[in-house]
Amino acid sequence: MSQAALFPNLEGRRVVLASQSPRRRELMTMMGLDVECMARDLDESWPAELEGPRVAEFVARKKADGYRDVLQGDDVLITGDTVVVLQGKVLEKPVDEAHAKVMLRRLSGQTHTVASAVAVTTLEHGTQSVLDTCDVSFNTLSPEFIDLYVGGGTCMDKAGAYGVQDLAGLVGVRSLSGSFYTVMGMPTHKLATLLAAM
Repeated sequence: MSQAALFPNLEGRRVVLASQSPRRRELMTMMGLDVECMARDLDESWPAELEGPRVAEFVARKKADGYRDVLQGDDVLITGDTVVVLQGKVLEKPVDEAHAKVMLRRLSGQTHTVASAVAVTTLEHGTQSVLDTCDVSFNTLSPEFIDLYVGGGTCMDKAGAYGVQDLAGLVGVRSLSGSFYTVMGMPTHKLATLLAAM
């Protein structure tokens, strides 16, 4: 499927995805978007008074500011961010395996919220952003499973130290209320609305 099939308004326009996440790139391809991926080491901090799901939208827009200089003409920039929120506290990506295990022990048997935001930026219209949330309930995770999963290494680049599309999702997720793709890292249904409205 070509980019113009679902989004004829993007015909001939360069679409830049400010991410090296293979999951986000896969989702863009599934939507028929031909994206150019870029990655920069940006400051992704947020104000201390900002809490919960709103952090994801703040950081997605901050990333957009950090890439604005790459835009030319009719280019379209897509940025996103995902956070896991448990009992009001934001869980980011783990800093090491010990940290990942602590996160998974906290998530075990609990329901948490995954918040994913996406921002679309053009020189003409500036930045438009949306936020989506999904509640995720985990089974109780055994210490053996946590050790096995963390030892595989796939959790280290993920908010909350797990990916819903991998072993943690297959074994650990009991139920979710909301979009699977929001948990995966990109609220694709909301991105489609943003792109179509451009």
